Amino acid sequence: MKNNFLWILCFFLFLFSCKKSADAPTPQKGEITIVADDAFKNVTEALSERYMAFYPETKINVLYKKEDSAFIDLLQNKTQVIVMSRDLTDKELQLYEDKVDLKFQPAKFAADAVVFVVPNEDPRESISVQEVKDFLIKGKDKTLIFDGNNASNINFVKQKFGLHDATQNLNFGVIRGNDNIIKEVGKYKGKIGVISLNTISRVHSKEINELKSHVKILPVIAEDGKIYRPELEYIKNMQYPFTRILYFLTNEGFFGVSNGFIRFSCTQLGQIVVSKQGLQPYNNYKREVQMR
Repeated sequence: MKNNFLWILCFFLFLFSCKKSADAPTPQKGEITIVADDAFKNVTEALSERYMAFYPETKINVLYKKEDSAFIDLLQNKTQVIVMSRDLTDKELQLYEDKVDLKFQPAKFAADAVVFVVPNEDPRESISVQEVKDFLIKGKDKTLIFDGNNASNINFVKQKFGLHDATQNLNFGVIRGNDNIIKEVGKYKGKIGVISLNTISRVHSKEINELKSHVKILPVIAEDGKIYRPELEYIKNMQYPFTRILYFLTNEGFFGVSNGFIRFSCTQLGQIVVSKQGLQPYNNYKREVQMR
């Protein structure tokens, strides 16, 4: 009788274990949320859609928030993956490792850039790195138009110039949304819009080409006097002064959909998606051809 009871107990434990295992999330099955800045909308959506096409039992919800808000959501477990473009501060790095209980391992997947645009009729033909800094620190007429405080574009520029804690003293205007900056910068004479390359990088998109037709992209004069355009040949080698690296952060401590998606994005298939979005893939793959 005792042996029969043990057999029955073991049988039910086995069934429970199988059910639990079947319900457990895997890279091929489950649901996650990714939070990204509006500046990285195109590439984030493209990678998410491609991953779900490969694994139909996964669902990836993409939300758009300012970069700093995305980081807070990750710490509070409101999202499983975020896209970042700036370096974490020492305090943020410590918070991440304490609250998430994971080592900081940024998954770099693309090179993007901060881009400066003006209306087509504007006489300006370029902008220098020094001018950008002076407009922010010394300017009084809000020449530069960003898409908001604590968003990725202003965050990256602040970090480049060591102005992390100077938000209240910086001089810039705001138009919400990278697309809206392009559409509306022409309403304000003498203003310069600041957007992400990813907003306008898909060369074969009819919608994006229409968007780009409203503005001209300013080449940037570097500190050494050389002029660089936000084009892949200069982004690949980080020569364009406002080149930045996009990376994923996750709070998933196992190999589920989040880590599966991140691995996919950083391997060859994901990097092809990045390339088709007009960005520079972070991981370059040599194409080998066998001759017979």
